[in-house]
Amino acid sequence: MTSYILKRLLLMIPTLFGVLLVTFAIVQFVPGGPVEQMVAQLQGRDTGGERAAAGGAGYRGRQGIDEKQIAEIKALYGFDKPAHQRFLQMLGQFARFDLGKSFYQHKDVWELVKEKLPVSISLGLWTFFLSYLIAVPLGVAKAVRAGSRFDIATTLLVLVGYAIPGFVLGVALLVVFGGQLQWFPLRGLTSSNWEQLGWGARIVDYLWHIALPVTAMVFGSFAVTAMLTKNSFLEEIRKQYVLTARAKGLDERRVLWKHVFRNALIPIITGFPAAFIGAFFTGSLLIETLFSLDGLGLLSYESVIRRDYPVVLGTLYLFTLIGLVTKLISDLSYVLVDPRVKFD
Repeated sequence: MTSYILKRLLLMIPTLFGVLLVTFAIVQFVPGGPVEQMVAQLQGRDTGGERAAAGGAGYRGRQGIDEKQIAEIKALYGFDKPAHQRFLQMLGQFARFDLGKSFYQHKDVWELVKEKLPVSISLGLWTFFLSYLIAVPLGVAKAVRAGSRFDIATTLLVLVGYAIPGFVLGVALLVVFGGQLQWFPLRGLTSSNWEQLGWGARIVDYLWHIALPVTAMVFGSFAVTAMLTKNSFLEEIRKQYVLTARAKGLDERRVLWKHVFRNALIPIITGFPAAFIGAFFTGSLLIETLFSLDGLGLLSYESVIRRDYPVVLGTLYLFTLIGLVTKLISDLSYVLVDPRVKFD
């Protein structure tokens, strides 16, 4: 086990290196970077990354800006050094967990992540808990009643929920419950007077704002877990030890919950680490944009559009590292849940 963990940890290094190298190389060829945007701004043309990108990589229209100013702008953003030196410098910073500083927001990337994290935690954790609280009991009920009208009806409901994109459902919820009926707010995580409210009123206000976006995310996310639970239970119910337990005269409820339940939930439980940790860093761009929630998804999107490379590369490094560690924890959880699994 120890050697397996060490091998997996060592494999994370080339994986991280490859992800950062490919992304950094792509960044070098993307037009409309911070230098081009600053040149365009000084020329009074445009400050947005989109039109700067349309200008190409050759800094069109440098009339009125001398080479000294161009050199100063490059030095300001660190583009006065060769690409390989900047890449090695970035690796050194990331090795110290220094994610750099945003070009445009003038804040450390760590600080930006901390600012946006509460919104993503709210969306992620509620989606995680509600999805499992709905999916697991539903999957068990479908397995016990396999082939019945209940199973067919719930399967149809699950497939419809899985087929409808979350943002489409979000638009429908906003139009109906936020616009026509005006039962829920249209934007934000809390009301403007949230600081003046008491604790009870704050909780109600928070739940009132989070209801629609969480519903839009949960409705399709529990489908896979529900079907996986059902199939796992059906597979275990058909095994020989279940037939033996029933032949011994054990109560059906005891057979189901004491014997089948533990083995059937192995693939579900082993997915807990990835789902739970991922909930802290879940960024749903479309949902956050639709409901005006300033979270990690919106931060990543705006960073790409504005060519804020420290934020793009810093968050990519952070999320890739978390994903690799979470994958390792998920694999190790197989051994904890099922002692029959041996990595040797």
